Amino acid sequence: MIKRFAHLTYKAARRVVVTVVGATVLLLGFVMIITPGPAFVVIPLGLAILSIEWAWAKRLLRKAREEISRRNSNSRAERAETHREKAEV
Repeated sequence: MIKRFAHLTYKAARRVVVTVVGATVLLLGFVMIITPGPAFVVIPLGLAILSIEWAWAKRLLRKAREEISRRNSNSRAERAETHREKAEV
């Protein structure tokens, strides 16, 4: 019974620590949107920390990655098209 209680205590303590650290990093990222700083690096880092224990953070991080990837590929396609148009002239 003591082992079970110790295991539950460790699990709860881990979840609390991950939540506090992840939420702090995420909050700092949101503050960096207004103040100078690498907000678009820190926010996904906070979500990555929170995704260790929380499924909602994992889903949100996955959506953010997909959106960044989609925008990046669209940007590359636009640049390639512009380059082809300039080469034809």
